[in-house]
Amino acid sequence: MSLFLSYMLLGLSLSAPIGPINAAQLDKGIKRGFWHAWMFGIGTVTADILYMAMVYLGVVHFLETPFMQTFLWLFGAFVLIYTGIESILNSKTVSISEAKGEESLWKSAVSGFLMSISNPMTILFWLGIYGSVLVKTAADHGTGDLMLYSLAVILGVIVWGFFMATLSSTFRKFLSDGALALISILSGLSLVGFGIYFGIRAVFALFG
Repeated sequence: MSLFLSYMLLGLSLSAPIGPINAAQLDKGIKRGFWHAWMFGIGTVTADILYMAMVYLGVVHFLETPFMQTFLWLFGAFVLIYTGIESILNSKTVSISEAKGEESLWKSAVSGFLMSISNPMTILFWLGIYGSVLVKTAADHGTGDLMLYSLAVILGVIVWGFFMATLSSTFRKFLSDGALALISILSGLSLVGFGIYFGIRAVFALFG
């Protein structure tokens, strides 16, 4: 049981660092409430599970090719910059009283999935950390429990998503429309900044 909890803690630790995913989920919860932030988190977890499955099956070696890495950096840059600019442009049109129902829960989930699946850092995380976890677990405990401990990692990621959705939706209760607009702009700038970084990495991958 303690080993299961340690792998669950690993999932929490993988999700906790501040990056474009956490910034976007916070923005979603502050703007639209718990359920939109939660569905955004479910979308990102779905992408995480997909990458974990690829690492588990060994398919991830395809993603290590220069072409795929460059494509993912470019696609990630596009998704982040587009989302960030959209957040900035819409900052003055969203109010606390109106924000909740403007977007479907399904769209929130899809946006979370696309942002996570196009984030090359997600690939690096699951390739580097989860890949080494698989090797260590297989060496120490055999291959029989790999699926169980993989589920523990996923559970940790889900718990973090729930925490972020709760945190952001709680914050929105204390915000004015002006504060909401400012957070939208700051969140948008953050996403654009990450997108530019991804774009630079794509340029280095092409010409470096």
